[in-house]
Amino acid sequence: MNTAPLKVALLGCGTVGSAVLRLLEEQAGDLAARIGRPVEVAGVAVRRPDRHPDVPAELLTTDAAALVTRPDVDLVVEVIGGIEPARALLMAAVEAGKSVVSANKALLADDGTALHRAAAKAGVDLYYEAAVAGAIPLLRPLRESLAGDQLRRVVGIVNGTTNYILSRMAETGHGFTEALAEATELGYAEADPTADVDGFDAAAKAAILASLAFHTEVTAADVHREGISAVTATDVARAAEIGCTVKLLAICERVPGEGGDSVAVRVHPAMIPTTHPLAAVGGAFNAVFVEAEAAGQLMFYGQGAGGEPTASAVLGDLVAVARNRVTGVAGPGVTTYAGLPVRSIDETPTRYHVSLDVADKPGVLATVAQEFAWHGVSIATVRQDGHGEAATLVIVTHSAPDAALSATVAALREMPAVRAVTSTMRVEGLS
Repeated sequence: MNTAPLKVALLGCGTVGSAVLRLLEEQAGDLAARIGRPVEVAGVAVRRPDRHPDVPAELLTTDAAALVTRPDVDLVVEVIGGIEPARALLMAAVEAGKSVVSANKALLADDGTALHRAAAKAGVDLYYEAAVAGAIPLLRPLRESLAGDQLRRVVGIVNGTTNYILSRMAETGHGFTEALAEATELGYAEADPTADVDGFDAAAKAAILASLAFHTEVTAADVHREGISAVTATDVARAAEIGCTVKLLAICERVPGEGGDSVAVRVHPAMIPTTHPLAAVGGAFNAVFVEAEAAGQLMFYGQGAGGEPTASAVLGDLVAVARNRVTGVAGPGVTTYAGLPVRSIDETPTRYHVSLDVADKPGVLATVAQEFAWHGVSIATVRQDGHGEAATLVIVTHSAPDAALSATVAALREMPAVRAVTSTMRVEGLS
């Protein structure tokens, strides 16, 4: 073994960064054996050194820019998050010939293509397994193991906070507010849960997944995003009535069309059958379901967040990047050769579950059905519950452009025979 250590610069020492630092020390011997050279931390960039008494003082620095361009640094690990200064620091590191490992989903979803181009030009690696689904090995299988296949669909639960909230709503019958309060008390939700409950976190991850799966540049701005704050106890109960449960899904799909394939990427709550593998994913866990032409259906499941699970993914990337450094090569990069157009949500085929509070009198069902037909939406199933003042119609549609479905719902709200649209949600996976 070459005894000259590979020097690592660590940007950030919060929950994930401190776990990375500890594992580098605890597993130093094993890591050296796996890589072929020892790994040594050259420095740790933080904002307030006084808040990290457990880190040797000589490693701490507030000058991250100087650290990532130091001549003796080989690899940079970034776990600070956000767009800036992370973008500038990683660009500087790459241009200085350093390989990079990142857990920064927001940056990669916003500007991953530019970072990849810079890394390819410099002949260095850019790995970011920890950016999506924590400890679950997912991105490298999409980028490498399935590189010889054509992926058709990637559907996943990629945010543990929202999955915990929706799981508790299904288990207890509570509304969103009560379930969120419980998640916050237990530490599953941040003090400001906006990024999670409004779908921003999942949208960034969906952009990364779609880019890798379909060899097409997809940014977070391309992702249709809806959160879970509008999901009600009634929505969850209606889902249960048709053998479904509600999950916040990141859905990336390659959609065929007359002019060729396009890519549709969306994040929103959806009803899925309880028989679907994703329906059994409870609590704060993550899971991603992949459909490929040759490989068929694959599922990846595990802990999607937390210090140690995320640090495990970071160290996995670090070992891969370090091995490449030792042998003097760069790993496979990300390709965007397909350049498929990104389809808007209005043009994307979806299905709706609609629950209507209606007047119980002859001709109402025919009038409602006519409204669906007028918008070009075919009804798959319809059920009437109750009678008189408590009459309810529950309708599940066939697939149709989302714009047609949303226009139908808007028209139903204006119909005299419809007292209220009590529940509207997309459905996935129903036959």
